[in-house]
Amino acid sequence: MIALLLLPLVLPWALPLLARRIVARVRPDIALCAVTGASAVLAVAVVACLGALVLPLALRVPVLGGLAHLLHPLHVGPPALVSGASVLAAGAVVVGVCAAVRGAASELRCLRRARRRVASLPEAGGLCVVDDDRPDAFALPGARRGADRIVVTSGMLRALDAREREALLAHERAHLAARHHLFLGVARLAGWCHPALAAAITEVSFAAERAADEAAARGCGDRRLAARAVGRAALAATSHGAGPRRPAVAAGGTTGPVPARVKALLVQAPVRHLTAALVAAVLVCTAAGASSLSGAVRLHRGVETAQGEAPSD
Repeated sequence: MIALLLLPLVLPWALPLLARRIVARVRPDIALCAVTGASAVLAVAVVACLGALVLPLALRVPVLGGLAHLLHPLHVGPPALVSGASVLAAGAVVVGVCAAVRGAASELRCLRRARRRVASLPEAGGLCVVDDDRPDAFALPGARRGADRIVVTSGMLRALDAREREALLAHERAHLAARHHLFLGVARLAGWCHPALAAAITEVSFAAERAADEAAARGCGDRRLAARAVGRAALAATSHGAGPRRPAVAAGGTTGPVPARVKALLVQAPVRHLTAALVAAVLVCTAAGASSLSGAVRLHRGVETAQGEAPSD
């Protein structure tokens, strides 16, 4: 059983490579759903397996010691291996929980600051213009549906011409319409569960930007115009000092590898729904889910046996 519980901790390392191939070759909106979904499934498998591996160590705590006899008949593996894996799993859980608490608290503070910054500003159709010479533009999710805002600085508006501004605003509207902040939030939560899943956050962010780029290109009917708007907005933003930190879930038009985004807009968008990398990602998620579920079932049956019960089917 120990091997079944260790396998889901190894499989996430395959996701960053698969995610890069999926984002490059699959239609952006499908790639975004696929990579985010894979991150979520693998994160759940990791948490479940870490919880099961921590159990032998947890039962050494005096408060839980009375339940320790339940593990004696379990054939989970060599005692030294089980003890070592349990200690390492406990360390991983502590590190992950601390990182999640700090990261979530930091993101919530940043999100609140951004919302307070625009709360008193007039808005028209969800658009808020901040009087700031530093060029910036991003989609700010609201605390409730209908309170979403597109935030753009006066510096960004001056940096683009009228048609480029329309393309950039179409990009930000696409982020809000598709609820991309939810995908970014799920990817960040998964990243706190496993370092390999943290490496996949970049691909989720890139897929979200590509999906918004394609929506903007369709909206303005000119792929080259959309590419020019993205390129000029990014150039304007990098030529000025950094402004206030943007919330991680607030996707922006200047986010990600901009040269790759511009290059993708200057050619035909990928239309494939399925690739070998996507199939491989599904298989990895299936293997992780099946392995963690099988390990949990065996653990449950072992506990029933230790309690003198007939194992359930």
